[in-house]
Amino acid sequence: MSKFRKPPLRAVLLLALTALACASLAPRPAPPTPPPATVVAVTVPAATATRPAPPTPAADGPTQAAPPGSGPYQVRGSFEVSNGFVLETYILEHAVGLADMRGFILRDEEWPVPVDSQVLGYMDVDLDTLSGAYDLNLPVRPEGEFNDVDQDGGADTGVQVFAVAYWPNLAGGPFSEGDDPSFGWPSYLASVKTDSENNDEVIGGTLIVWAPDAQQQFPTGFGADGRLFTDDDPVGPLPAGYSAVNLDTEPFSVAQTPTLEADLYEPQDFAIKDFSAQSYTEAFQSLYDLIVRDWAFNGISEKAVDWPALYERIAPRVAEAERDQDGFAFYLALRDFTLAIPDGHVGLNGGRFSSRAIGAAIRSGYGFALREIEGGEYAVVYITEGGPADRAGLRVGARVTEFGGRPIAEAVAQIEPLTGPFSQAIFKRYDQAWFLTRAPAGTSVTVTFLNPDARAAQTVTLTAVDEQDSFFAPVIYPSREAPDLPVTFRTLDSGIGYIQISSYYDDLNLIIRLFDRALKKFESEGVEALIIDLRDNGGGNPLGLAGFLTEREIPLGQPMRYSEQTGQFEPVGPPDKIRPNKTQYRFERIAVLVGPACASACEAEAYGFSQLPGAIVVGFYPSAGVFADVARGQVELPEDMSLQFSTDRMVNADGSLFLEGTGVVPTVRVPLTLDNILSDDDVVLQAAEEALQ
Repeated sequence: MSKFRKPPLRAVLLLALTALACASLAPRPAPPTPPPATVVAVTVPAATATRPAPPTPAADGPTQAAPPGSGPYQVRGSFEVSNGFVLETYILEHAVGLADMRGFILRDEEWPVPVDSQVLGYMDVDLDTLSGAYDLNLPVRPEGEFNDVDQDGGADTGVQVFAVAYWPNLAGGPFSEGDDPSFGWPSYLASVKTDSENNDEVIGGTLIVWAPDAQQQFPTGFGADGRLFTDDDPVGPLPAGYSAVNLDTEPFSVAQTPTLEADLYEPQDFAIKDFSAQSYTEAFQSLYDLIVRDWAFNGISEKAVDWPALYERIAPRVAEAERDQDGFAFYLALRDFTLAIPDGHVGLNGGRFSSRAIGAAIRSGYGFALREIEGGEYAVVYITEGGPADRAGLRVGARVTEFGGRPIAEAVAQIEPLTGPFSQAIFKRYDQAWFLTRAPAGTSVTVTFLNPDARAAQTVTLTAVDEQDSFFAPVIYPSREAPDLPVTFRTLDSGIGYIQISSYYDDLNLIIRLFDRALKKFESEGVEALIIDLRDNGGGNPLGLAGFLTEREIPLGQPMRYSEQTGQFEPVGPPDKIRPNKTQYRFERIAVLVGPACASACEAEAYGFSQLPGAIVVGFYPSAGVFADVARGQVELPEDMSLQFSTDRMVNADGSLFLEGTGVVPTVRVPLTLDNILSDDDVVLQAAEEALQ
């Protein structure tokens, strides 16, 4: 099944910070890592469309059908969602489809939905209200699979069973086939309600059922086991033709009006958790109870959080903020709560309070910037002309050994950067050094340093002033200009093909088409080597683009989510994998460029590319190591604040975490020398070119 994810909030925050030149900042939660539960993914038409019927009926199907005009001819309904990123960002061409439910009847999540059974309908989406309506014209004779569901042990023709579902197009033509297949059964914006904690069992909603005659039987209830299409289902007769079977009544009710009604449902667990109308203390309690239960990494030793101790530290501050009606104090308490959770997907959008806090944190500094280099030393990589450090004699390249009377490593470790939390210690340390040199104007600190070519260290006292140049220095977070399109490509002077994928949080159809076009262009020009640059990609929805470059499946990991029924984390569907595309391209040598700004879905894509035969991974650092699903962890809070947290983790076959905390590690690591950091050239790209020659 295709899954929609969102990027981590940190990715959005870093983009905002690098564009910020003053104290205003309003990050928004983005991902996003998710995704609907199990979404049958695929196609989108501009208007109602059906696939032309074959000239003769299938050999195993009935030869008769309800006469035209004798029954329902259309199904329609409405929908609304609270979590709108799929409709707003990922899919720009919307449609509904009549989805064959045989995969559910078989309980086979990898059952391929046949193109013959697909019927598309018009969908009207109002993005302002995140709602809409659809209508779908029913074919005279559908071409779905027949299912004998009367549980009598005899061989009967059976019925065709469908759900209406959101049917977006990701690649190719309007139908789900070729490089855009669908598997299993729908659960996101579908006419059926499903239980995401129980293998997406159908638990309500409406099915569209077609019977070739009046001799067929269909369930009238879920039976004692509460599961549809099992041996204990009670059954009853079903009229010929189309019927809308309402699963929310007992017994099920059947309608055969000319226009059938079937609304579409957002999965309950996918909806935004709205605590915004609660008091500060009530909202914090609701949030705490939710995270303590559902956070993706509960039970993972290296991610352990002492929840009771954290609660005891934060709850009194929330209560005090409520007594004082101090929204900013409430924000600061929530911020410290999130910073204590070692997960780069966790993030708080404090709106106007974020702007105030971040503006205060970065407005003033000492006029220089630090980076950790090879050997654990900290070097000055930027000096603000005329600033405190410049006037005191610090020079680019100086090694700082003490800060505020402490060894530099100890001083760095004391900083809690506002860009947290983090999934890898190396990147927390990176941002700690970034924020170390920020302080309120007028604050003084002693700095001990050794300038290049100097024989002796010096200790000076610096006083912070209003300046942001050193904070936004490009040697801290290199600033390559963001392209207008999510995928850009060109042939380098070396003859190597270069593709930059800057986002997976965009029009997914556009990303796939641009990537396909790049590969087609390079192959037609005889390009033998390929560089795929993912360094500035904050994530979004993984697309398995490596499937264009391999004929074998690439295993990923097993998604896991907390189950209220069992009280533990349980598998969510089959293990994820990248499937080979029908469209294939080949290049002799491939390099993937990664770095700390490659997070979440970007890392799944980087991993997929890294598994191609002979592929190398190049970078100063690994990718961010931030890999989880946050679509079900979207929370609205008082004071127009919102928060997200991870709900689904992915594990390897041995139970270890997949990518989270490690990322995609370079096989060709570019040394973090001062020369490399300060170079005006793209030394990582150069290293990749050299390795591919």
